[in-house]
Amino acid sequence: MDLQYIKDKLSLLPMQPGCYLMKDKDGTVIYVGKAKKLKNRVSSYFAGSHNYKTTKLVQEIVDFEYIVTGSEKEALLLEINLIKDYSPQYNIMFMDNTYYPYIQMTNEEHPRLKIVRDAKEKKAKHFGPFPDATAARETYKLLDRLYPLRKCNHIPKKPCLYYSLNQCLAPCVRDVDQEEYVQIKKEIVKLLNGDTKDKIHELTEKMTKASEELNFEQAKEYRDLITYIQHVTAKQHVQFNDNIDRDILGYYVDHGYLSIQLFFMRHGKLLSRDLNLVPIGVNVQEDLQQFIVSFYQNNTLPKEVLLPQDVDDEVLKEILDCKILKPQKGNKYSLVQMAIDNARESLEKKFELIQKNEAATIGAMKQLGELLQIETPHVIELFDNSNIQGAYAVAGMVCFKDGIPSKKDYRKYKIKTVEGPDDYASMREVIYRRYYRVLMEGLTPPDMILVDGGLGQIHVAKEVVDSLNMNIKVCGLAKDDKHSTAMLLDENGTPIPIHPKSELFFLLTRMQDEVHRYAISFHKNVRSKSLFASVLDDIEGIGPKRKKQLLNHFKSVKRMKEASLEELQELLPDKVAEELFQSLQED
Repeated sequence: MDLQYIKDKLSLLPMQPGCYLMKDKDGTVIYVGKAKKLKNRVSSYFAGSHNYKTTKLVQEIVDFEYIVTGSEKEALLLEINLIKDYSPQYNIMFMDNTYYPYIQMTNEEHPRLKIVRDAKEKKAKHFGPFPDATAARETYKLLDRLYPLRKCNHIPKKPCLYYSLNQCLAPCVRDVDQEEYVQIKKEIVKLLNGDTKDKIHELTEKMTKASEELNFEQAKEYRDLITYIQHVTAKQHVQFNDNIDRDILGYYVDHGYLSIQLFFMRHGKLLSRDLNLVPIGVNVQEDLQQFIVSFYQNNTLPKEVLLPQDVDDEVLKEILDCKILKPQKGNKYSLVQMAIDNARESLEKKFELIQKNEAATIGAMKQLGELLQIETPHVIELFDNSNIQGAYAVAGMVCFKDGIPSKKDYRKYKIKTVEGPDDYASMREVIYRRYYRVLMEGLTPPDMILVDGGLGQIHVAKEVVDSLNMNIKVCGLAKDDKHSTAMLLDENGTPIPIHPKSELFFLLTRMQDEVHRYAISFHKNVRSKSLFASVLDDIEGIGPKRKKQLLNHFKSVKRMKEASLEELQELLPDKVAEELFQSLQED
C-alpha cells in the first residue's frame, strides 16, 4: 500500500453521501460500502484499531474509488447493485431470496391460478409467501378444486374435462361475466384469511344431499374437501386478530457469524420464515440494511415490518413503502424477541452440529489413515460406472474433503472409447481422463482414490495412476449381495477390517452411496434424453429446437405419452402435434 497516495486521495474526498469501492493490487474490487459522509467513513478505515476482518481488508487495499450520490437512500440502493455486479470477497453475500412460492391469480380477461416464485407482477393478485413449495401446492390444489377458474394456458376451441366436472367456467364456449371473477377473488381472499365457515357450510350441505341421493362417491369428495380446507387453513398459537400482513426481523451475532431470522405473518397468521447464516461483514448495521432492502426488491412488501430496537431504520423508512416499527412492549415486541431467539438458536445449533460432524468425519479420516498406515487422507475422490448392457455408459466422480461432500468438485463422464459392457475398460478410461487433466492443468491431486468395485477395478485404477507417475493411494469399496457396503479393500484386494458400527464404516457407506447415486442419476438423465430424442426423430417438423422444448416441458417419454393432443398443440403446430400424438399412441 502506498500510504502517501492513499492520504492524498483521502484529502480529496467530499463530505457527501455516496458509495466507495476498495481495490487490491490487481485492481479487483474487494469491498463496496456506503456512507452518509464519504470523507469520514473512508478515512476511518486507515485510522485507529479494527476487528480482524476489517484489519485484513485494509491490509489488501491498494486503491479506492467513490461515487457521490444525492442522499443516503440513493447510496444504499447503489451499494446493493454494485455488490451484485462485483461480488466483492469482503461483502456478505446473502441467499437469493427469490425462491419463495406465491399463488398468483393472473390479471387476464379469464384469470388462472399459478404458483410463482416472485410477486413482481403488480396487476395480478398474490397470496403468500408460503413456507415451502409443498404448502403452496397443497393450497393451490385446494383452490383449484373449489373455484372454477380456467386450467389451460391457452383457451381451446372446445370445453375440456374440467368443464364437465364443474371446475371451469369454460370461457372457450360461453361469455363469462367479469363479476364472477371478482366474486371468486373475494372468496379466495376470505378463505385464505381463515374465514372458512360459509364454504364449509356450503360443502356440508352438498355432502348431505349427495348422501341422501346415495351418491356416496360424491359425498366422500365433499368430505375430503372439508378436511382439506381445515388442514390448509389450520389455526395456530401465534396469531393476531387484525389480519394485517407483517414481517418480523431478528438477528444475533456470535462466533464471527451473523444470523438473520425473518418471519412472515400473513392475514395475522405466522406462515413461514427465512434464515440467513453468514460470516460477519465489516459493518453489521450496513449488512442488515443491505439484507432488508435487497430482500424486498424480490418480494412483496407487507403492511408492517417489525425490527429490533438497535437497527438503524432511518434510511429504510425512505426506501420501503410500508410502516417500519421498532416495538418496545406488547405482542409486537414479543414477536421481535421470538425472531431474535430463533436467530440465536439457529446459530448455536449450527456450531453444535459442526462440532459433532468434525468428530464424526475428521476422526473417521484419521482412523482410515491409521488402518492403511498412511497420513490422514483429507481429500478422497470416488468413482463408479453405470450402464445397461454397455448402453448409455457413463461414470461419476464425487469428492469428499475431510469427510464432507465437496459438490463443486463432482465430475460426470460419458464413456467414449469403450464398446459393450466392459466395466474395467470404462474405469480405465475415466481414471486416465481425470488424472491426465489433473497433471496437464496443474491441479492438486487427491490424497486417495476409492473405486466402487473389487480387485479388478482397483488394479485398473492403480495401473493408470502408476503410468502417470502419480503417488496416490488406491483402494476399493466392495458390496455384498444386497448391494450394501461390505468392506474396504486395499490395493492388493485384501479386506481391511472395520467395525460395522464405527464412524469410519458409516462414512464409507455414505461415500459409496453418494457416488452410486451420482452415477445412476447421470445415467438415467443421459438415457432419458436419448430415448426422448429417438421417439421424435421420425416426426416431420420436429427439429433440435422443438426436441429441446418438448424435453424441457415433459421431462420424459412416459410423461409425453400421457399428454393429451391439446397439451401437445400448446407446444407444436396442430399437424405436427397430431402426427406426434398418433405416433406415441401406436408406440
